[in-house]
Amino acid sequence: MKIKKFKFKKVKSTNNTAIRIIKETKYKLGMIVAESQSNGRGQYGRKWISSKGNLFVSFFNELNKKKISINAITKINCLLVKKLLSSFTNKKILFKKPNDLLIDKKKVSGILQEVIFAKDKKFLITGIGINIKKNPIIRNYPATNLHEVTKKSISKLSVENKLKQLFEKNLSKLYKIN
Repeated sequence: MKIKKFKFKKVKSTNNTAIRIIKETKYKLGMIVAESQSNGRGQYGRKWISSKGNLFVSFFNELNKKKISINAITKINCLLVKKLLSSFTNKKILFKKPNDLLIDKKKVSGILQEVIFAKDKKFLITGIGINIKKNPIIRNYPATNLHEVTKKSISKLSVENKLKQLFEKNLSKLYKIN
């Protein structure tokens, strides 16, 4: 299953851009990638700090009539991102509920999922932020990045392409979409 990629220089939020594309086009499956986002969102209405060189991406897909819980989808998405991160480091990657991935007890990635209804259809939007080159300094919430963890320069494009391949390979069977 091929996912249509939409690339942008700058957006307010990749999730907001996905919502706009769902509402304004006929696409039922896509990937939004931005070089920068000015108003990235995290869980519980928090701001996602979007440093240049990091990955900001949102996938969207139509959900069919089969029931799958958001908790199950969260676990699936966390496992896919964990698999991606594991391709760059041998360090242990842990989940911090509901949607953060940690290396050395520091946040390296976060996932924001939203369900919307448009054109009488149900869509899932999965926003993923991965700290590749830089991480925010947040009091009481340590963060890290792949460059710091691996001591290697990692191409954002390689992370983006590997993530797209993982979603393409697993989306149809995991979300049971057509």
